[in-house]
Amino acid sequence: MTTADNQPIGPVDGTRVPRYAGEATFARLPRLPDLADADALIWGVPFDSGVSYRPGARFGPSHVRQSSRLLRPYNPALDVSPFARQQVADAGDVGVNPFNIQDAIGTIESAARELSGTSRRLVTVGGDHTIALPLLRVAHERHGPVAVLHFDAHLDTWDTYFGEPYTHGTPFRRASDEGLIDFDHSMHVGIRGPIYAKLDLDESERLGFAAINCRDFARKSLDELLNRMRERLGNRPVYVSIDIDVLDPGFAPGTGTPEAGGLSSRELLETVRALDGLNVVGADVVEVAPAYDHAEITGIAAAHVAYELLSVLPVPDRSGS
Repeated sequence: MTTADNQPIGPVDGTRVPRYAGEATFARLPRLPDLADADALIWGVPFDSGVSYRPGARFGPSHVRQSSRLLRPYNPALDVSPFARQQVADAGDVGVNPFNIQDAIGTIESAARELSGTSRRLVTVGGDHTIALPLLRVAHERHGPVAVLHFDAHLDTWDTYFGEPYTHGTPFRRASDEGLIDFDHSMHVGIRGPIYAKLDLDESERLGFAAINCRDFARKSLDELLNRMRERLGNRPVYVSIDIDVLDPGFAPGTGTPEAGGLSSRELLETVRALDGLNVVGADVVEVAPAYDHAEITGIAAAHVAYELLSVLPVPDRSGS
């Protein structure tokens, strides 16, 4: 898990090996099989059979890794070196069935359970938002009902699509039905755009989600919104699920269901940084579809979001107490 002087093994040194060379792990971190152990893992779930509009998020994990090459080991915004205070590794991708959603969900759940072990925290790169459900099942096993902080243009609390209960628009409905979420502390951030009916908003609230929508970001101070978010999450275990379409298409064109009027990259990164000090137990970044991306704009945004998530993970207790 560490070097001979008991320090975590970090990324490949960018001053010695050019950023464009070498293996394309996330941020050029070591691979999990090359280490004795790790405290936190970033891994990919290349699955997009649950999408309702444009496919392509199955290629998201490799695109985000490629776009992460320029990340550096010190995060000045949070005054932290995320790869020095804990051992972080790239655990690769899990192979899932692209023809059977239920089978894929089972595979993702099993893989997340195995990778998380007894204490590892996972940052997962998708893939479409269907994958949040099996990840939440594993988080619930470890921590009980979790406060879900859900960044998205869409509610993803619909019941079915074409009669199917497991899609990228239904994971938080299923999670609520299964009792995986903390009904008093969960929240949507970035919701916007047309919906099917006002009832959708009422149903989402009934399922346990308060909301900060994009109009709030246009009319209120960021500090006020961040305070509201932190108060809602409280001291509960927090699972963070980030659909990259929470960003405006100008900042993230490479996604399957874009909606105008979203957050800027700066607003999203500042909001994620505000989780520092909270008990973040896991996270995912989903819906990056590189076929619609330009100059890695979306991939770079997603890579930076994942980097900030790794930066706010609680430092593991190695005291043995």
